[in-house]
Amino acid sequence: MSASKTNAMRILDGQHIQYNILSYDHQDRKIDGMNVAEKIERAPEMVFKTLVAHGKQNLFVFVIPVHKELDLKKAAKSAGEKKIEMLPVKDLQKYTGYIRGGCSPIGMKKLYPTFIDQPALELEAIVVSGGKIGTQLELNPHDLALIIQAQFTDLTHTA
Repeated sequence: MSASKTNAMRILDGQHIQYNILSYDHQDRKIDGMNVAEKIERAPEMVFKTLVAHGKQNLFVFVIPVHKELDLKKAAKSAGEKKIEMLPVKDLQKYTGYIRGGCSPIGMKKLYPTFIDQPALELEAIVVSGGKIGTQLELNPHDLALIIQAQFTDLTHTA
């Protein structure tokens, strides 16, 4: 299954950043993070989902492990906002250029302030969406942070 280059891949190629393409079958429509982690045979701790939220004026991007929940209070604090809310799925494509299940933190329409959950720092590689359903990219979390100008911070609920 040859994957055509996504915008995210072209950006990584342009910056000479190494990554692996991981493809999975999505005919069963099981595209949530836990199913994707299983399909690409990676631990859920390695596979990150991209969430978009809005504060008073700005949009923010949060990249967290698929098995965790975004803590909106921690996210708001990281973003310097009093309160943030998740962006409605119907608005996702308008602001990011991506659809649910294929939203990559790389190559959105604009470079929004982005935050990656702290545990990513302990990993040699993390997996994020490649920009379309069925395509994931595995890369070094520091390379990811560099390309999207992200900062690492505590974003999730503790179990």
